[in-house]
Amino acid sequence: MGCTVLVAGLFGMIMVAYANTPLPTQTQQQATEQGSIIYYRDGKTEIARLGTKREIVPISKIPLHVQDAFIAVENRTFRTDPGISVSGIMRAVWSTVSGQQVQGGSTITQEMARAYYDGLSQERTLKRKVLEIFVSIRAGKEMSKDEIMAIYLNTIYFGRGADGIQAAAQAYFDKDVDELTLAEGAYLAGRIQSPDRFDKAEAEKNWAPTRERFDYAVRGMAIVDPAKYGQLPRTARFPKLAPLDKKETLKGANGYMVDIVQRELDKRGISRERLRKEGYRVTTTFDKKLMAAARKTVESHLAAVGDKHVHANLAAVDPRNGQVLAFYSGHDYLKSFTNNAFDANKQAASAFKPYVLAAWLEKGYSLRSYVSGDGPVTLPGTKPIGNSHDVGAAVQIDRATAESVNTAFATMAQEVGLQEVARIAEGAGIDKDDLERAIEDHAYGMSIGAGLVTPVEQATGYGIFANGGVHRDAHVVLSVKAYTGKTVMKETGRSRTVISPDTAADATYAMQQVVKYGTARGTALPGGHPIAGKTGTNNENKEAWFVGYTPRLSSAVGMYKEVPRIDPKTRKVVKDANGHALRKEVSLGDIQGAGTPTRIWRDFMAIAMANKPVEPFPAPVFGGRPHDLVRKPTPKPTRDPSEDVGDDPACAADPACAGPDDGDAGDDPPGDGGDETADDGGDPDDSTTIDEGTQPFGDG
Repeated sequence: MGCTVLVAGLFGMIMVAYANTPLPTQTQQQATEQGSIIYYRDGKTEIARLGTKREIVPISKIPLHVQDAFIAVENRTFRTDPGISVSGIMRAVWSTVSGQQVQGGSTITQEMARAYYDGLSQERTLKRKVLEIFVSIRAGKEMSKDEIMAIYLNTIYFGRGADGIQAAAQAYFDKDVDELTLAEGAYLAGRIQSPDRFDKAEAEKNWAPTRERFDYAVRGMAIVDPAKYGQLPRTARFPKLAPLDKKETLKGANGYMVDIVQRELDKRGISRERLRKEGYRVTTTFDKKLMAAARKTVESHLAAVGDKHVHANLAAVDPRNGQVLAFYSGHDYLKSFTNNAFDANKQAASAFKPYVLAAWLEKGYSLRSYVSGDGPVTLPGTKPIGNSHDVGAAVQIDRATAESVNTAFATMAQEVGLQEVARIAEGAGIDKDDLERAIEDHAYGMSIGAGLVTPVEQATGYGIFANGGVHRDAHVVLSVKAYTGKTVMKETGRSRTVISPDTAADATYAMQQVVKYGTARGTALPGGHPIAGKTGTNNENKEAWFVGYTPRLSSAVGMYKEVPRIDPKTRKVVKDANGHALRKEVSLGDIQGAGTPTRIWRDFMAIAMANKPVEPFPAPVFGGRPHDLVRKPTPKPTRDPSEDVGDDPACAADPACAGPDDGDAGDDPPGDGGDETADDGGDPDDSTTIDEGTQPFGDG
C-alpha cells in the first residue's frame, strides 16, 4: 500500500512538472546563424566569412531516402515513437546513477529540441536531460514528424563549414539537396556523428572512419525498410566527394590572415568550430592598404630575383601597441599552407646584434667604449669568430654596429653574459626555448645570430627600441563581437619594460649609423622620416635580413632559399607521408641583408609612411661609462683636411664624425663618411656586402 502511494506521488510530481513545461517559443540564435565574419582593422571591410551560409529548405525538398538515411543512423523508431526512447532514457539514468557521464538516449526529436530551442543547453546534467525529455514529448504531441525532421536537418552541422542539409549537399557534392542519391544521403547521415574529426581524417587522406559510418548507414536503411533498401548494403558504393570548397575564402593572403586569427582566438577560448557556428564579428589589426603593399613589394623584388625557390617574408608591427598591421607569408595560402611570417624560424644572423648592444648599455657601459675589431677571437665553447673586413684592433661600438663587426659583439656578449643577452631578447618577444637552444648549441655564436627567429618576432623585438624600451606583445585581433553587437572579447597585448628609455635612444642612434654609413648605407625614406635598423647575413648566405623601424612602425624582412630534397640513389624528389616534397635550405647566392631584403623593407616602408607626420627619434644621451675591452687606438698626429667631415650635415648629431675628442682622434666616420647618395646595395667589394657570420650555423 505504501509503495503504491509513493509511486502515485512520484508520478503526480512528474505530471505536474510536465504540465508546467510548455514547448519553448524562442529558438537558439546559433541554430540559424550565418557564420562568422572577419574584418580588416576598419571593422567594415571583410576578409572572410567562416561557416557556409545556411539555406533553410522545406521538407518537401528533402528526398525521403535522405530522411530515411538519418532515421537509420540516429533514431530507427522516429516515425512511431513519442519523441523519446524509453530504453535510451533508462541507459542515461543508469549512467548517471552509477556515476558515469550522462550519455545516450537521444532521439531525433531530442536532438532537434536541444539544438533548436532556447533554454536547452548542451551541458551534460540530469536536470537538463529531464527538461529535454519533457520538451521532446511536448514537441512529439504538438508538431508533425515532418516539422521535426525539417528543423533537425536544417540545423545540424555536417563539417566543411556546412550548417544544414542544403549547405552540406553543396559542400560535399556540389548539388542541391533534392538531387542527392541514396549513397550520398547515407554518407551525410553517417558523418554527423563527429564532423570535425571526419574532416581532419579525410584531409589526411584517411577515409576509413567515414567509410565505416557509410556502411553503418546503408545497413541500417536495409533494417528499417527491407523492401525498399534490402539490396543497398550490396549495391551502394561510397560516393565521390566534390573537391574541398575553399573558393575565395582562403585564397591568396586571406588564408594566411584567417589562419593566424583562428590560432589567436583558439588560444583565447574561441575554437574554430565556434567561430564557424556562433556568428562572431572579428575585427583584426590588419591594414588592407599595408597588406597589399607588403604583397606588392615582396613579389616585385622576388620577380626580379627570378628564382622560384627563393622566399621572402615580411612583418610590420606598430611598436606602440603590438598590433600586426601587415605581413607577407606567401603568394597563395591554398598552394602553401605555412604561415611563414609567423612560423618560418630562421637564423637571425647579425640582425640579432641589437639585443647584445642593449645588454651592453643596460650594464651601464657606453657607446663610446672600444671593443675588439681584430679577429678571429676564440671564446669558450665557440668556434673561432672572425670578421670579413679589417676595422683595426679596436673599434668604437657605434661604428661596430654600423659595420656589423662580429668580434666586437661576441666579446661584448662575453663581458655582459649570454644569459643577460637572452633575458633582453626574450623580453623583446624572442622565443625562450630558441634562445636557450642557441646558447646550448652555439655558445657565443648566439651573440652574432645563431638563434632562430621569425619576421613577426623581429619586428616586435625591435619595437623596444622604437617604443622607449617597452615591449608590447604581438597580436592580430582588436575585438570580437557577438551577432547581437555585444563585445565578447577585447584586444589583448601585454606590455613590459625591457630596457630603459636611455638605452633605447642610444641603441637607436647606433642603428641609425647602419643606414647612414654602415652596411645599409644610403637607405632613406621619402619625406625625411628618420629610420634605424640592422642588416643580417649568415654563413654561406643561407639567410638574409633587414629589420628596421620608425617611431611608429617596426618591420622585418627575411629571405632564404629552399629546394626539394633529392634521393642520391634514385635521383627522385623525397616526399613525406602525405606526398609533399621535403625541402632543404641552400645558399641564397649573392643575396645579402644589405641587398634585396633592405630594398624590400625600404619600398614597403615608403608606402607605409607616406603622408604620415615626420616624428623624430629621441636624442641619444650617450649614457653610461666608457668600458674599453681593448686599448684605444693611438691618436693621429695630424689630420688630412680632405677627411674633415665636420661640416657635413649628415654628421650634425654624430660624435663619431666630429673629429678628435679630448685628444682621441680615432673616430673616423664609418662607411662612406655619410654620403647618403651611396647605392644601398653597394659594390661587391665594399662593406655593404660583408659576410657577417663565419660560423657554420647549419640550416637554421
